[in-house]
Amino acid sequence: MTEHAATARPEDHPGQGDRIRVAVVFGGRSEEHPVSCSTAASVLSAIDRERYEVIPIGITRQGQWVVVDDDPEPLRLRPGQTPEVAAAGTGVIVPMQVGDRALKTLEAGQPPAVLGDVDVVLPLVHGPFGEDGTLQGLFELADMRYVGCGVLASAVMMDKHYMKVVFEAAGLPVGPYRVITDRQWRSEPDAALARVGELEFPVFVKPCRAGSSFGITRVTEPTGLREAIEEARRHDPKVIVEQGIVGREIECGVLQGHGTDAPRVSEPGEIVVAGGHDFYDFDAKYLDGASVQLTSPAEVDDQVKARVQQVARDAFEAAGCEGLARVDSFVTPDGQVILNEINTMPGFTPSSMFPVMWAATGLDYPSLVDDLITLAMERPTGLR
Repeated sequence: MTEHAATARPEDHPGQGDRIRVAVVFGGRSEEHPVSCSTAASVLSAIDRERYEVIPIGITRQGQWVVVDDDPEPLRLRPGQTPEVAAAGTGVIVPMQVGDRALKTLEAGQPPAVLGDVDVVLPLVHGPFGEDGTLQGLFELADMRYVGCGVLASAVMMDKHYMKVVFEAAGLPVGPYRVITDRQWRSEPDAALARVGELEFPVFVKPCRAGSSFGITRVTEPTGLREAIEEARRHDPKVIVEQGIVGREIECGVLQGHGTDAPRVSEPGEIVVAGGHDFYDFDAKYLDGASVQLTSPAEVDDQVKARVQQVARDAFEAAGCEGLARVDSFVTPDGQVILNEINTMPGFTPSSMFPVMWAATGLDYPSLVDDLITLAMERPTGLR
């Protein structure tokens, strides 16, 4: 067996009676920084402290890794409080070679000090520079075990353009769309607008590689396209324009199976948005809970439920996902299921749809966190 095909060895795991040491990593450089902090707050509150020893590690908006107090309250996102990882904490150096699992701290004017070995990393960083394969690549370089999808699935599923390319190649249903690259918009904007004009309105103009509905605009007529594209480009130079789908938004959570078991799919959930929001935007998701109704199990008939769950399972496997994902679909009035997108590190607060759906399936929040860490510990490092 080569080292690239290394499997889990008994000596890689803590001894009997020892707690598993988990580095909970959150924050990051993307606009979803406060969402990531809020996700971390929920995990820190729920994780089983008798089973796990937790090291909270924050990444500032400038990319500095620091030790953070093990206190979830300052990390919660709510009206009047936008959490932030401050650069004032003790700096952290992550392992950079195979076999080294030790985190080190770095104080100004002092030599590095060993913080301790880590058994598994729980990366809760949403968006670019975290959820998109970059952070996963760092862990892969050092053969560190971590929760969630690997480099390829994380990178491809973060890009809504290539996500759809993969799904189309796998024969999965996606709606009509157009992509505008940075070069195309700067060199031939009129041609780009003409291509988008081939879609039926309304359309949704989105940054290709952003989450939490940042930069998304619902456009009802061609005259609003240019402004919407410029808004999306403030978040990402690459833009996708999707034709609006008439239907219900139904989602499923997916968990990797243990061993050779097939992926597990949750009860479906449905999001209904009211209160003056045109769609499920940032405020509706995180700040204006009264305007959003999350229902799980979703009220759909058994045939639709089976189709939604099968599409979610197929999307998870087509993408090469590991650990977890949330798969979002539209169900049209005639019963078609059309894939919207897949999220490889979904929002993870107790009120987020992913844990809500798993709770409805019989897996409560602490058990869900435990299951994800167990999956990561079971997974071999290297190529797989």
